[in-house]
Amino acid sequence: MAKISTHIEIFDGQVLLDDKPYFTSENQDFKAFSKALYQQLDISYPKFYKMDNLCKLAFLASEIILQQTQEKNIALIFGNKEGSLDSDLQHQALIQDPENYYPSPAVFVYTLPNICIGEVSIRHQLLTESMFLVADEYPIGDIADYTAYLLEQQKAKMVLCGWLKMHDNSYSASFYLVSTSGSLAHNEKNIHDIVHKKA
Repeated sequence: MAKISTHIEIFDGQVLLDDKPYFTSENQDFKAFSKALYQQLDISYPKFYKMDNLCKLAFLASEIILQQTQEKNIALIFGNKEGSLDSDLQHQALIQDPENYYPSPAVFVYTLPNICIGEVSIRHQLLTESMFLVADEYPIGDIADYTAYLLEQQKAKMVLCGWLKMHDNSYSASFYLVSTSGSLAHNEKNIHDIVHKKA
């Protein structure tokens, strides 16, 4: 039977891991907060600084959860409501300015929300099932069913699910890791409680 082994929430300069304080920054601005959290994790991954904000948010949430396991057969199911709007608006601003017109490849590459799955997969060397959903709200029932299917059919040993928000310096992330062992039942009530804590 599937269980939620760990979960994380990131919002307003705070990180909660399994409902316990993990990290707090006095500066809630995402740029400053994400840099401080990255440095706190004491990892060396220079590519982090080149990522857009959505990727940084997904990267940080995944990093904290996945540092607790050596498993590589982990499926990724992420989603949000805004897609890549944060980077889309930056890209649009660049191409609308007639005096500075030049579509930056560094911005354009992040105008697909599923790029954050790629960044996490590269970091953790995951060659697994993945999906990024864009929806008005987190589709709890569908995600729960798909996660259970991946585990039951042995297409993954674990499934990392995440719901993100990143737009105009408003950010939150709710991620949870599902496997065959854990302290929480993998059911719609527990998923709802995790995802809607600050979603």
